[in-house]
Amino acid sequence: MTTAPERATSTPAPDPDTGSTTGAASETTRLRRAVERERTPWQRLVARVVGDESATAEGLRRAGRIARERVWPAIEPITGFGWAVLVGTAFALATGIALGWKELIVMGIAGALLLGAAIAFIVGRNRYRIELDLAYTRVVAGERALGRIEIHAASTKPLLPATIEVPVGKALASFHLPRMQPGDVHEDVFAIPTSRRTILQVGPVRSVRGDPVGLLRRQVRWTDPVELYVHPKTVQLDETAPGLIRDLEGITTRDLTNSDIAFHALRDYVAGDDRRYIHWKSSARTGQLMVRQFEQTRRSVLALGLSTSPDDYADPAEFETAISILGSLGLQAIRDEMDVAVQTSRRTVPASTGKRLLDALSGVEWSPRDDRFLDLAATIARDHAGASVIMLHAGAPIDAALVRRARTLLPPQARVIVFSVVQGASPRLQPIGDVALATIGSVSDLPRVMRGVALQ
Repeated sequence: MTTAPERATSTPAPDPDTGSTTGAASETTRLRRAVERERTPWQRLVARVVGDESATAEGLRRAGRIARERVWPAIEPITGFGWAVLVGTAFALATGIALGWKELIVMGIAGALLLGAAIAFIVGRNRYRIELDLAYTRVVAGERALGRIEIHAASTKPLLPATIEVPVGKALASFHLPRMQPGDVHEDVFAIPTSRRTILQVGPVRSVRGDPVGLLRRQVRWTDPVELYVHPKTVQLDETAPGLIRDLEGITTRDLTNSDIAFHALRDYVAGDDRRYIHWKSSARTGQLMVRQFEQTRRSVLALGLSTSPDDYADPAEFETAISILGSLGLQAIRDEMDVAVQTSRRTVPASTGKRLLDALSGVEWSPRDDRFLDLAATIARDHAGASVIMLHAGAPIDAALVRRARTLLPPQARVIVFSVVQGASPRLQPIGDVALATIGSVSDLPRVMRGVALQ
């Protein structure tokens, strides 16, 4: 005896009151009809339109997904010239057939044959394994950065010749890749000239195949881009006289505190004072408890400010020199284990390590012209009020009046040095009140200038 196989079906749940499934369905239908009768004609129209819009939106999303996944990969290789030939071919064929013009028909056939021949150049898929390697990802401006591309033929069939392209910043390097057999390895070495500091994006490496006429161009990306940091030029400062504050416990300030290292005076004991700081000899002599009071000491902090306004420099060369001077001072302070804060007209530059400082300086660019030297001084006073030494960097238009105005904005306890970069000028120091104005023409003059600052 055989039984028919059970069929998996979905049945509505029975009505909890009557035990009937049809009763629940009919009740739902009655409720829907009642709600529909209560609606005004306007509400019915709105509900219908909203429902249609939802369906339309879903259809558009589906069409967009199909276009991205299927249509775009098919038409992406067509160049601008290829589109012009394609449209011209279609127009010539349609017009020639409609009007019976043999010349247009011949032109259309020629265009179709040209497009068909171009397709043959990009059909098939080349399989490579490509490695992009830079000898150094950080170089100094003026040095040449060396790179290497190693291409492995990862296909089981011979690969047709192709072009390898490597974007380098806004430039483009191209290499010819010959026909390769399975397992072949091709290597190209290239050099990147670096005339000024910047951050260059090298790559991604892509292979390009196309027809000689330029109708179709198929490119495939094989690697991720690599960042190349071109650091500003810096100089080594003398460790014995860098012109910076050196201290073991910190620098003494005018702020008073109940516990520190630098003794200031004695005062009367107040309930709650730490008894460890009671000065017993003075207490015995005066007949009342006396406690020590101290001057607060702080770790020396160097604040370096860089104006990035074009109006504060006579030419871009002064701007580059100012960045080189700032980088040299920052590196020396980091080597001396000082706390360093670097501020430009628009942002704070990370300076926890020498590498991070130079990486950040590689990407510093001009700011809007409304950022001025005095705005930089005000920003440092607000964000780095605890600085022990403040060094401001700008170009030629720095005079004594501007220095005095900047000094009024800065913390009174800080030592202030202003660097005015003037291309070709001989280095000199000019005291303006308690501020040292250093005029400098080249970063190579910085060690000499800092020795003079240290003697003041």
